Amino acid sequence: MSKSKILVVDDDPNLSRLIAVILKLGAGYEVTEENHSSAALETARRIRPNLIVMDVDMPGKDGGAVWAEISQDPRLAGTSVIFVSGLVSKQEAGMRGGLRYLSKPVDPGLLLDAVRTACPRFRPEAELAHA
Repeated sequence: MSKSKILVVDDDPNLSRLIAVILKLGAGYEVTEENHSSAALETARRIRPNLIVMDVDMPGKDGGAVWAEISQDPRLAGTSVIFVSGLVSKQEAGMRGGLRYLSKPVDPGLLLDAVRTACPRFRPEAELAHA
């Protein structure tokens, strides 16, 4: 199985870095960070991620607008998304309208579980080494 590529889109570089560290060190995923929602579509086209972990509330384009663009691009068909947001409480987190939402601050275990669920065909490098 191949290694998953994950794009993290968050306007706060500290939060995108934290999520990237959790995904890289916690499970060995290949992670790219994008801190400008206006550049997220082009970054996604360039790296062709299996999954996008994206903030909802961002300046310029919010996560929903970015996701609408990405989901309409045939080159990105099949890309999954997990939204993370400070606007969603822990009680409200979960599946909504077919999309997964996690609350901020992100719980590392819940994030890794959500990523594994969203990308079941792909296994992180750390798991590949032990297969």
